Amino acid sequence: MTKKHPVNEKSKQEQLEQFKTDDRNQALTTNQGLKLSEDEFSLKAGERGPTLMEDFHFREKMTHFDHERIPERIVHARGFAAHGEFELYDSLSEYTKAKFLQNPSVKTPVFVRFSTVAGSKGSAETVRDARGFATKFYTEEGNYDLVGNNIPVFFIQDAIKFPDLIHAVKPEPHNEMPQAASAHDTFWDFVANNQESAHMVMWSMSDRAIPRSLRMMEGFGVHTFRLVNAEGKAHFVKFHWKPVLGTHSLVWDEAQTISGKDPDFHRRDLWESIENGDYPEYELGIQIIDEEDEFKFDFDILDPTKLWPEEDIPVKLVGKMTLNRNVDNVFAETEQVAFHPGHVVPGIDFSNDPLLQGRLFSYTDTQLIRLGGPNFHELPINRPVCPFHNNQRDGYGRQTINKGPVSYHRNSLAANTPAPVPESEGGYAHYQEKVEGRKVRSRSESFKDHFSQATLFWNSMSAPEKEHIISAFSFELGKVKSKSVQQQVVDMFANVSTVLAKQVAQAIGATPPSGEDAPVTKSSPALSQEQTIKKPNTRKVAVIVANDFSSDLSQVLNSLKQQGIQPEIVSTTLQNVKGTDGSELEVQHTFLTSDSVLFDAVYVVGSSSVDEKFRKEALTFAQEAFKHFKPIGATDEGVKWLQAAGLDSSPGVVTGETTRFTDEFIEAISAHRHWNRHVI
Repeated sequence: MTKKHPVNEKSKQEQLEQFKTDDRNQALTTNQGLKLSEDEFSLKAGERGPTLMEDFHFREKMTHFDHERIPERIVHARGFAAHGEFELYDSLSEYTKAKFLQNPSVKTPVFVRFSTVAGSKGSAETVRDARGFATKFYTEEGNYDLVGNNIPVFFIQDAIKFPDLIHAVKPEPHNEMPQAASAHDTFWDFVANNQESAHMVMWSMSDRAIPRSLRMMEGFGVHTFRLVNAEGKAHFVKFHWKPVLGTHSLVWDEAQTISGKDPDFHRRDLWESIENGDYPEYELGIQIIDEEDEFKFDFDILDPTKLWPEEDIPVKLVGKMTLNRNVDNVFAETEQVAFHPGHVVPGIDFSNDPLLQGRLFSYTDTQLIRLGGPNFHELPINRPVCPFHNNQRDGYGRQTINKGPVSYHRNSLAANTPAPVPESEGGYAHYQEKVEGRKVRSRSESFKDHFSQATLFWNSMSAPEKEHIISAFSFELGKVKSKSVQQQVVDMFANVSTVLAKQVAQAIGATPPSGEDAPVTKSSPALSQEQTIKKPNTRKVAVIVANDFSSDLSQVLNSLKQQGIQPEIVSTTLQNVKGTDGSELEVQHTFLTSDSVLFDAVYVVGSSSVDEKFRKEALTFAQEAFKHFKPIGATDEGVKWLQAAGLDSSPGVVTGETTRFTDEFIEAISAHRHWNRHVI
């Protein structure tokens, strides 16, 4: 495949060129620039004597190594990132004065970090968890951070409960288990005793919590924000990222297997896609509510445990983000990037969502401890592309060398500079919302409905998605040791669906609830992945081939590639395989180094010259893919193998002659999964 080249490739890198150093073909030196003649041996008193304290090079090198690690993030520790650009479809001047949302001809550099929430930095990536989806826009007015998740709601309504939530979901402190998982007592005890979590838990138990790829995952701003236009008129807004490839997921058994086979599965997929020129794309969507309509809905629009149903408040697609460059250094960029929902630009403001309000404090506080002080904004990955000037000085990690004696405002010695800028000239001014009330520690009555939208989510799922949710609850609660906690959770989710609660109760040995579900009065088709975009692009197909393959194979492979599908050859060794016409294929994987869970589909070609071991390995590949509802194709000798195994007549299994086979196999791959397949 020809690698694409973005118009604005490395624009951010060029902005930061002064901070980069190319070490190729350079002399080895100390950090002070002293050239070194030896880097293999420390300075000793004789060849077998003790190391000497005067060895300044050893001390510098070892001291730097001893201090290389910074504290990992408490949450979102396991992450991966990429550079890209954002371009607008049409001006949004009707809603906001933010400059990067005015001119469709301007491309804004971005940096996006994806992450899991619960696990430590070394945990696996395909665990059941929410995913972070944080985007830094490097705009001419300063950095704007849209810090969200792949789930549009959250567990809690007030930030003061965030430490409790994370303490509960993290490994239990007495034995530090389980890692990167919520299938344990403390998390579910928290859920049962904090019922505002019901809606988020439904999403977490759904397929959304085990995405197929970071490229096939929605993103949400979660909170309600404000857009403010040049006339000072404000609208409430929620932000969405819609993946161009659609929203797709793994199945749970597959996700667990991948965690062992390739714990780097998601980052490898993102890295390789960008290296191959298959740039991930996401469309930015906004939902808009007029200020005067704030109270006209059957939910509080400021409640972070509630979404705005797309059928009631449509999502307007306003631009596209393309990720087109991998990081140069994971630590310097992915680990040191500092996101903050308070990094805004004129035209974007906050709402009174109490979870958002708490985040506005917490993120700065977090960066101070992680990145060693107040100058984290000067690190290259965090540095804005526009100039910045203020009277802040000194502190850990200071890179700016400020000149002159003045470091205060107001002043006369420097003509009162740097000086504030009027709002009319681009200075940021907070939206003037009228606020009044008594100081109280309480919550609005409008925040106390915890189950209606959880039920809406359940009612919106397809039959397979509902089965997966039931299985997820059964797995998670099956790991809980406390019978009391198990029963509390069953009783709690009977408020969402008695069908759900009864089946989970049966699976874990709890007492099922009585009663039946009320008739479905409302659903939101937009919440079901059954409605998502289905394309074959970038899907990976394991092609199982041996020597003496048919000459028709090259025609099939070319047809797959023309549709953006990536066939990869699997055989017993990495030696090239030869066809009956003398052609050769390069083998990328062996049965030992690969597995069907690492592919989206399996194509069994086979050969009449293989031994029984090869045939069994090929069938193992196909049978595992079959169990995970994936498309399976077979031609030539492979057809006989599938027939012998009884796999040939099931939905999503395609066999036959070359022309018909190729079209049908591509269609099967586009479907992603074949849920109507009966799996024993």
